[in-house]
Formats: sequence, structure tokens, C-alpha cells
Amino acid sequence: MPLGFLYGKWIMKQRWKWKRDSIQVMTKQETCLFDLEKKNDLTPFFFFFLIIAQPLNVRMNLSQLYGSSTAGYIMCRGVHKIATTRFLICRDLLILQQLLMRLGDAVILGAGQLFQAQQDLLHRTAPLLLSYRLIKWGCQCLATDVPVDTLESNLQHLSVLELTDSSASVANKFVSSPQSLVELFFQEVARKHITSHLFSQPKAPLSQTGLNWPEMITAITSYLLQLLWPSNPSCLFLECLMGNCQYVQLQDYIHLLHPWCQVNVGSCRFMLGRCYLVTGEGQKALECFCQAASEVGKEEFLDRLIRSEDGEIVSNPRLQYYDKVLRLLDVVGLPELVIQLATSAVTEAGDDWKSQATLRTCIFKHHLDLGHNSQAYEALTQIPDSSRQLDCLRQLVVVLCERSQLQDLVEFPYVNLHNEVVGIIESRARAVDLMTHNYYELLYAFHIYRHNYRKAGTVMFEYGMRLGREVRTLRGLEKQGNCYLAAINCLRLIRPEYAWIVQPASGAVYDRPGASPKRNHDGECTAAPTNRQIEILDLEDLEKECSLARVRLALAHHEPSAVAVAGSSSAEEMVTLLVQAGLFDTAISLCQTFKLPLTPVFEGLAFKCIKLQFGGEAAQAEAWAWLAANQLSSVITTKESSATDEAWRLLSTYLERYKVQNNLYHHCVINKLLSHGVPLPNWLINSYKKVDAAELLRLYLNYDLLEEAVDLVSEYVDAVLGKGHQYFGIEFPLSATAPMVWLPYSSIDQLLQVLGENSANSHNIALSQKILDKLEDYQQKVDKATRDLLYRRNL
Repeated sequence: MPLGFLYGKWIMKQRWKWKRDSIQVMTKQETCLFDLEKKNDLTPFFFFFLIIAQPLNVRMNLSQLYGSSTAGYIMCRGVHKIATTRFLICRDLLILQQLLMRLGDAVILGAGQLFQAQQDLLHRTAPLLLSYRLIKWGCQCLATDVPVDTLESNLQHLSVLELTDSSASVANKFVSSPQSLVELFFQEVARKHITSHLFSQPKAPLSQTGLNWPEMITAITSYLLQLLWPSNPSCLFLECLMGNCQYVQLQDYIHLLHPWCQVNVGSCRFMLGRCYLVTGEGQKALECFCQAASEVGKEEFLDRLIRSEDGEIVSNPRLQYYDKVLRLLDVVGLPELVIQLATSAVTEAGDDWKSQATLRTCIFKHHLDLGHNSQAYEALTQIPDSSRQLDCLRQLVVVLCERSQLQDLVEFPYVNLHNEVVGIIESRARAVDLMTHNYYELLYAFHIYRHNYRKAGTVMFEYGMRLGREVRTLRGLEKQGNCYLAAINCLRLIRPEYAWIVQPASGAVYDRPGASPKRNHDGECTAAPTNRQIEILDLEDLEKECSLARVRLALAHHEPSAVAVAGSSSAEEMVTLLVQAGLFDTAISLCQTFKLPLTPVFEGLAFKCIKLQFGGEAAQAEAWAWLAANQLSSVITTKESSATDEAWRLLSTYLERYKVQNNLYHHCVINKLLSHGVPLPNWLINSYKKVDAAELLRLYLNYDLLEEAVDLVSEYVDAVLGKGHQYFGIEFPLSATAPMVWLPYSSIDQLLQVLGENSANSHNIALSQKILDKLEDYQQKVDKATRDLLYRRNL
């Protein structure tokens, strides 16, 4: 090979090495220049010592000086000039590197050296070029004014994230002229950081007293460049844009940063997600939030996001991150995204049952808010914390009742939750107003759906009892009757030996959750009763209660004023109310149902007859209303028949229809009439003479009706002797062949004694003599009948 050719090749190789070395020197100088700016302390700069050496008022003036808009503009222009200059240098340097790479001779350098040159040069120059391009873009891009409502909404979101005290504080004022993003960043964030950094430096020697303004501005600009550097781990510039609602500019910045910068990737994804939330792109936001979760614990901003109030790092950072994002989505009002993110976070919780309970409770709540009842129930069943599960179950019951979605509420299976849901519905039923909430009906449907008829009957019976006690209206009485009918139907679906329910004894009260304890007069809590008496009600008892409910309703229709007291009245009290209202047929039916005596009915009817007899036309007109409510055989409404006559006729009908031993009802009617000084009607006297003349005589004596008593004794003796015996119910009068008869001698002796006490009264003497004559005649005929009887026996 010629020596000239080898020499030329050696010369070319040396030139390539010289160019490569010069490019490396330029790249290292550029990198070293940035590294000098990127250091955390600025001690190499002389002006720091000069500032600290100044008095406090000088330092305050410096803070005010650099807080003005003019200072911000100057700083921004300085940063822009530096960034532009360095961007052009890096651009030219990168072009030169590319040319040398393409024009270089791989044969001369070797493939390995060429590849190493690409790695060393291009991969160091390109990030510098892109970084200065981003800073230059930030100096040129203008910040937009933000409406007050957007600022307030952003402040609310930041408070949820607990970032209001960080560097991302919300701007509270508008600027008079447009400002760039870097100016905004300097005014809101960077200036405070630079000032605090300056004042935190060690004190300088006392001999240094001057302030070097050119060096000061240069150093501040360099520190501002450091804060703006894309790979700065503090992420303050992005945080400032987010805090000042510059969402469009923030998205553009992240899109320019994302392809090549691998620093603060998670923070960028989180802030991009916030931008998507503001612009209404929820699914994109959720995707960004999920991508950012993988970087939790690795980046400064995300660490500040999940730090607790006391500054401690939580045990599970990723779960804390999910909690913050879930709260943010909840405030924004995106329940679907909350459900999706919480579902993803459940897998992260693992065996942490507390976190599992919190997340599944969140899923339940938002499914319920969205009306996804089945999904809400499924989430409820998966909550591992029993107390939280019970709270959610209570919320499910209340919400579905308020929405009237009772079918879903009844048909849920409630595996291992049956007793809890029954207890919740029962407590709600006993604690709320009966006419505005239908918890009892819900509980009835709940038991019917599960074929638990006895429980269903118990529920409706309790419902009916409370309606009568608490709802004093016609509608309440109607519902009470329907409740008892439903309870009867339930027991009829059960085998007879199991057709019964348990009812708390009279006076017992239901325990309501949250009720205050009962106290005595001294203010001390009374001891709860240890034993509560219970009653067993069978089908017959329920039918009686149903009859009583129908009677209450009938009374309410006839006498609206009685509604207030009819609902909780017992059978005995209802008889009194019915008698007062004139519903005697209904009262008698009720007495027969509950096996009560009819005495109050007859006494009440007798009293009404007395009032009519002495009342005026108004009483007569009023009486026709209650007379028509009773089933008379025929009501005569002619001029010859008055309301008084019809009332007496009704009383007579009842006395003939309802006969009892000892003729109790005749006695009580006559006693009532005589106690009010009313003469006995002839039909009543004749009726009572047939059944118990002796008792009639005693009643006459009790009320000092001596003349009537004498006439009764005279007629009674005549009847015994055979004269008019059929009027006294004597089948066979006195004779030797007839059964024995008797006279009430005790009462007659009492009458004679009373008549004899006033011997000066000629009328009494005449009455006494009349009785004695009758008795003498009676004795003679008794003596004759006795002899005839003895004669017949001796034959």
C-alpha cells in the first residue's frame, strides 16, 4: 500500500478525534453550567452573604421589590433570554453532532466508537435542547384569567386533596396586563421560595456591606431556571399551573414533556387527570389517576399528597392515594368513577379488612345513590365490618322506603342478615309517624314473601293497636280494621295448633332505640322490669278485636266527635260510647261478642226514654236519628206515634228478646225509672209481674211507693187465688190438686209495718186494712185447700 494513502487516512482519523473531543467539551460545559444552577444552595454566589448581612428592614424591602410585577417581568425576560440563547446553542450543537455522526467514517473510528459517541453526545444534548424549549415556551405562553366561581371550585378540590397550604395556592386576584406562565409562577411560588432561601443562608462577614445588583439578579434568574427545569423533582411549576386553574396550558406542557422526560411521571399523570376532570372527560381522568398510582411513594408531589395531617407517612401509601382521589371524585360528583376506582382499590387492600370495609362501603353508597339497588345490596354483603354493614343495611332500608322501591327491598335474600333487617324495619316502624310511613306494611310484606305468616300476623296486630292508640282519625280507624283482618287471614293460613301470636301485656311499651331512660320524681333512672307479662292471642281473640274495630268505625261514622276517644277504647268503654250515641243494636252485638252483661244498654235506653218523655220538640227530632240506626221491627212515623213512643217500644222489644235468669234487665230498667221519679208504664209493670212480682214489690218498697205496693199485693193475692193468675205468670192457682203456691210474706210484712208506723194517716190505715182483708181471705182459702189435700191423701 502506498505510504501517501496511509498518511492521508491517519490525518482524517486525527481530525475526527479532534472534532469529537471538541463536541464533548462543549456538551460537558453546557451540562456543567446547568449543574451549577441546579445546586440546592447558592453559597458560591457572593451576593447571598451580602443580603443576609443587611438589616431586617433592608431584607423586607428586597422582598417587596422582587414581589412587584415589574420585577417579575424582568426575571421572566432574563429567563427567556437565557433559555433562548442556550436553546440555540444546544440546537446548533445537536445539528453538528448529527452531521458528524453521519459524515464520520465507521471504518476509521470503528463501529463501537461511533455507537459510544452517539450515546454520549446525542443523549446528553437532546434533553438539554428539549428542556430549554419547554422553559422558552413557558416564558412565551400567556396565563388566562379565571372566573371567581372556577377559582372557588378549584379551592374546594384542593382542600379535599389537602393541598391548599402547599405551593399550589390559588390566585386571589387578577392582573391588569397579560402575564406569561413563568411570570405567574414567579409571583405565586418561585419568589417565596427564592426569598426564603436567601434569608436562610449563613451570616456573612461584617466587612461585606455592599449589594452587588447584577450578580443578585443573575443568581435569582439562575435559581428560577432551576425551579423551572423539567426534571426538577419538586414539580412546583406544574403544581402552580394546577393551583391557578391554567388547565389548558398545563395539558400542553405535559404533552410536550411526556415523550422524553421520565421524571415526575406519576405527578404529571395525576395533574393531567385533574385537567380532564375540569374539562368533563371523566374516563380519561380515571385512567390517569390509575396510572399515577404506580408511582406513589416514589415522587415528592405524590408523597405530599398522601402525607397525613401530622406529617407522618401512612402505612399503605397507595391506599391513602386512592382515598384522596375517591374524595376528589365524590366532590366533583362522578359516582360512576368512584365505583370504578374503589373497585380497583379493593384488590390493593388485600387482607386489610378496615380498608376493605371502607372501600366496599363507598361502593355501596354510590351504587345506592345511582339507584343500582342490586349492586348496592351485593356490595353490602361483602363489607367485612359488621357495624359498617349494619349501618349500610339501615341506610338501604330507609332510602328504598323513601323511593317507594319496596319490591326490591322485600325480595333481597338477606343471607345471614335476616334478623338484622327485621330489627331495623321494626325499630323504624315504632319510631316514625304511622300515617306518613308504611314500615309496618313493608314488614308485613317481608314476612308474607317468606311465608312467615305468624310473624306477619303479629306485625299487623301491633300496627292496628298503635293506630288506635296514636292516630285519632277516621282514616286511622279504617286502617285499624284492615290490619286486624290481615292478621286474621295470616293465622287462618297456619295449622290450628300454631294459630296464635304473642301480645305484650296491657301497659307494656316497646323499647325504641335512642329513647331516653325513664326517671322517677327524684330524677333517678327507674329500674327496667325484669319480667314482662305476656298474653297469648288465638284466632278467636283476633276476631273479637276485629269486631271491636268495626264497631269503633261504625261509631265514628255515626258520631264524628267520638273519633278522638274510640280508637283505644276497650269493649266496656265502647259499650258506654255506643249507648250514649244511641247505637243500641251495635252495643248489644258487642256485648254478646265479648260476653258482657247488657245492663249498661238497658239502663242507657231507659235514661233516653226518660229524657224524651220530659224533653221538648228538639229532643224529639234528634231522637229519630238514633232510633233509625236500630233495627226495629217496624218504625211507625205517623202523627199518633212520637219518638218517645218508639223509644219505649224499642225498650220493650229488647226486654222481650234478651231474657236472662233473675230478670236482671227488667230490674235495672225499673230501678232506673224509679230513681228518676218516672211512673212505670203499664206495659212494663205487666211484663215484670209475669216474671217476678215479688221483686217488683220490693222495688216499690225501696222507693216508698206504698199505694202501688198495696195494689200489687192485692192483685197478687187475687192471682194466687185464681183471679187473673195468667197476668202474674202463675200457671195453676191455689187448689188442692195444683202445685203449691206462695206469697212474699217478708215484703208484705215490711209493707204493713211501714203503713202502721203512721197511725194518724187515715189513708195508710185504709191501705193496711185492705191488705189485711186480702190476707184473711187468702188464709181461709189456704186452710180449705189444705184440708182438701189432706182428705185426698187419706183416701
